[in-house]
Amino acid sequence: MRFSCLQENLNKALNTVGRAVATRTTLPITQNVLIATEDGRIKLTATNLEIAITTWIGGKVEDEGSITVPARLLSDFVASLPEGQVEIVLTLKPLGIQITSSQSEGRVLGTSGEEFPLVPTVDEGVGLAIGSKSLREAIEKIAFAAATEDSRPVLTGVKMEIEGDKATFAAADGFRLAVKGTKLSRAVESPTSCIIPARTLRELERLLSDGGESVEFTVTSRKNQVMFKLKDVELVSQLIQGAFPNYSQLIPQGYSTRTTIGLGEFTRAIRTASIFARDGSGIVRIHITPGPEGGTGKMVISARADEVGDNTGTIDASVQGEESKIAFSGKYLTDVLSVLGTDVVALETTTSSSPGVVRPVASDGSLDDDDYVHVIMPMFVQW
Repeated sequence: MRFSCLQENLNKALNTVGRAVATRTTLPITQNVLIATEDGRIKLTATNLEIAITTWIGGKVEDEGSITVPARLLSDFVASLPEGQVEIVLTLKPLGIQITSSQSEGRVLGTSGEEFPLVPTVDEGVGLAIGSKSLREAIEKIAFAAATEDSRPVLTGVKMEIEGDKATFAAADGFRLAVKGTKLSRAVESPTSCIIPARTLRELERLLSDGGESVEFTVTSRKNQVMFKLKDVELVSQLIQGAFPNYSQLIPQGYSTRTTIGLGEFTRAIRTASIFARDGSGIVRIHITPGPEGGTGKMVISARADEVGDNTGTIDASVQGEESKIAFSGKYLTDVLSVLGTDVVALETTTSSSPGVVRPVASDGSLDDDDYVHVIMPMFVQW
């Protein structure tokens, strides 16, 4: 194997596949990257056996071949090289690659490409397409709400439901629920659903651009694997098996108080209170009072820790309905407020023991995103 390519292209490709390199593993070869030539291009692949990322770059291929080498070592070395042409040559004794640039050369030992785990091909199944920008927005607003502990594996994933030309994504960790709907680039003939690991979607989000191109993806008929196909990049992932909770039953169908406030003010007040809440189980208290005869109401946000201190902040709010008191995890509120992307937010509450609902609001007071809802379970406190 002998080829040459630009250092910046090789460096970018190594960074792309590096996200799939195993860190802790009983199979050392999964800490390697597979370098191969294919149809006149250079192909790089990495896998941790749960996800696999493959990318292709252009270059001048003189001799075909393949090899696997330690991913971190190669990535660090290539990143240190100056921009310009880099030549890579396969050496047989010892097995490895010789890397030569205008100012430096190095040798990295490796193993045969035939020993690298086989990356599944997803050729058959339900083919879907969604705009890159729409998919990135959905992942940003959903994936953080998935569970990070494996005690209930299905909750570490994101439920994706497809019907007609609409995709609905949902994530929950037992304390919060995020649901986001978005349009597909083309409709599907029959409904389908699967549970995609949230880790997979976070890696996919890093690969997505803000452009208008569509992302093609295929879910196998057995619903055990999914493949996302971007320009010059493919990501294959295992799917999570199991029954995801019926999340639609968790979304309140009404409210007794709807409070509309500025996102910036609300976020600052929550973050300030969270400083004190760190020593008080992370609890932030919210007291909402309507204004006189439909006038401007108030939202009082407070937190206290008995042995440290307390904080109280007051912001103006538009309040529909009755007075309300409720407490939430400051972290959960901060998480959702950081992804809304609007200037105004609505908080819908019923009782102090009922879930609260956060929604983005447009400047005219209407819901900015009818397809996004975030539900947070309350914390129980003594008022």
